[in-house]
Amino acid sequence: MMRFTLNRKIMKRIYKYTLVTILSMSLVMACDNGFDEMNTNPVRLTSLDPVFQLNRALIEVAPGYGQLTYEVTIVRQMITPFIGVGTGGNLNQDNRSATQANWQNFYRNVIDNLVSATEAASMTAAEKPNIYNMLRIFKAYAFMVVTDTYGDIPYFQAGRGFIDGTVFPAYDPQQAIYMDILNELSVASAALNESADAVPQDALYGGNISQWKKFGYSLLLRAAMRLSKVDPTTAAQYASTAAAGGLMESNLDNAVVRHNADFRNGVGTNVNGGQAPFYYLDEEFVNWMKDHNDPRLVSIAVRYVGAQQDGDQVEANADRSYDAQIGMPQGYDNTSIPPIVADYGLASLYDFSQMDRSRFGNPEAPNFFVTYSQTRLLLAEAIVRGWVTGDAAAEYEAGIRGHMIQCALWPGDTEVAPADIDAYVAANPLAAADEAAIEEINEQYWMSSYLSSHEVWANFRRSDYPNVAPNPYPGGDLTTEQFIRRLTYPDSEQSVNNENLSAAISRQGPDILDTRVWWDAQ
Repeated sequence: MMRFTLNRKIMKRIYKYTLVTILSMSLVMACDNGFDEMNTNPVRLTSLDPVFQLNRALIEVAPGYGQLTYEVTIVRQMITPFIGVGTGGNLNQDNRSATQANWQNFYRNVIDNLVSATEAASMTAAEKPNIYNMLRIFKAYAFMVVTDTYGDIPYFQAGRGFIDGTVFPAYDPQQAIYMDILNELSVASAALNESADAVPQDALYGGNISQWKKFGYSLLLRAAMRLSKVDPTTAAQYASTAAAGGLMESNLDNAVVRHNADFRNGVGTNVNGGQAPFYYLDEEFVNWMKDHNDPRLVSIAVRYVGAQQDGDQVEANADRSYDAQIGMPQGYDNTSIPPIVADYGLASLYDFSQMDRSRFGNPEAPNFFVTYSQTRLLLAEAIVRGWVTGDAAAEYEAGIRGHMIQCALWPGDTEVAPADIDAYVAANPLAAADEAAIEEINEQYWMSSYLSSHEVWANFRRSDYPNVAPNPYPGGDLTTEQFIRRLTYPDSEQSVNNENLSAAISRQGPDILDTRVWWDAQ
């Protein structure tokens, strides 16, 4: 009897606890109903359309004011005598606040978008091959700019912080990077299919897959030619693949970022603002055009005759005529150049020729990053080297004509008259000797790549042409080289990724302006 009474008490207690548990669970379930919906921001993005990320990268890749500090100054196209924030190639000095510009912009704004977009697009590549392969092509372009600038960089692990948590990416040897870029461009260009997914929102070609294919193969030719010093066998292989795949056929195929009042050209906004009196056309650049009787000089240049101060650089003093142009010599700063100004018979340093900021320097001027002209000139060189069959002289002429016609695409009166183009081509035929022909081709490449800052400097190092004099400014940071061969890594990398950075420096060479990147072998 006692046992029964005890069991009844135990059973009642168990029943009580069971009931409480069931009620509690019911309440929890009731509270959880709609919990996720209540705590999810209905207007916050949970995924991005890869096309929009591609377009963002296209916008961000446009060269900005920073290109004037090093690239165009190193190759003797422009120069500033002023020191301070603009210090860089003008003094052959390592200005770490400026050398980091390409790194910061590309990794933060361009590569980050392209890597994550390519990863997402790869999941649906079977059904949508075009957007996937367009992303691969443009990702190759972006990484070429960064590795050409610095050498060994994070490549295979770059931009994967939000994908797999890789926040301290390893630096890869430039040779390995280029081998992968060549493969990516070859495979991705071939895989583009006009019968597959349409990508009309694409900001580069409006979804024209044929033009994307020509862009991909033209970029492949560029990448192949980078190897002309270090691996001519591989260069020839991929140059042949690019030519067979189909290259740009006119200026309609140019890869270009177009600017307008809402999205302005970074160089143009600066040279029309506080930097207006700071940058001048280099003497070597102006003299080369004059020596070749090049009609493009009057499309590019303006001189404010008699200007004694920046306030005198006004339209009333503007002279755009051919004979009036006088380029500024390198090797001087604003304190040492006055005797040179006097020797040239000028009123002041403000009296030298400048890039016309109402035309080529217009805030709405386009930015070109791969062009028909550049492509035909590279093809001409590949033919001269025996890597591709064809008529080198015809391609050389096409490259010259292409850029002269391209000049009309800038705002203002920049068109080169057809008669002037014909006269120039007739007076400047391609040399018969191979080395002389290669020199002439790359001189024209230098000319046709004006303001394509990353590319003009890369090809200058790759080809060693044009044969311009080094900057003689005393007190520069160069110790073993006459020209700056690379830019230095950002100081921030020493703080956040020092182990991987140190491994790259140990492999590549000192983190200085003299160190050559892999494809720039002596």
